[in-house]
Amino acid sequence: MKRRTARENAFVAAFQESFQPGSMQEIIDTSRIENEQEVDEFGEKLLTGFVLHREEADQLIEPKLKNWKMNRIPRVCLVALELAVTEMFFGDEEDMDSVVINEAVELVKKFGGEDDYQFVNGVLGSLARERAGLLPEEELESAPLAATEEDAAENQESEPTDAPEGEPESDSTC
Repeated sequence: MKRRTARENAFVAAFQESFQPGSMQEIIDTSRIENEQEVDEFGEKLLTGFVLHREEADQLIEPKLKNWKMNRIPRVCLVALELAVTEMFFGDEEDMDSVVINEAVELVKKFGGEDDYQFVNGVLGSLARERAGLLPEEELESAPLAATEEDAAENQESEPTDAPEGEPESDSTC
């Protein structure tokens, strides 16, 4: 199974577990029995890290939420952020931040609201840059990481909105 598929299946399992805390092993076992969105060995490793380090991931995410509270983030965005942060900070592989961020953004594009991916990209990009020591803290707030060159070009062309800074235009986005 490709890692992209494994991450997606792990995301679906983590999302499901967010409604039934403490049921991760049952969800993994059921995915294998029913052979639907099966969690493979890599996915199980991601989910184990997710369960073990979710609180630590939340502690890393929360300071990056400008004008947001954890309990207001749509569940799709929150699960994608937590899964990505646990892989970035507590996973076995190093120098995978850009891949992990891109995969999280793609998952949110697929399962989240229309513009949710920009929020997820900004939070994860800020964490990655801070960890790499690339920008001083005050510059991190104004320098979102674009997932692709196309996204960067799209962001430059977009017009300003009437929504207050840090607030979504509608309730369906992060």
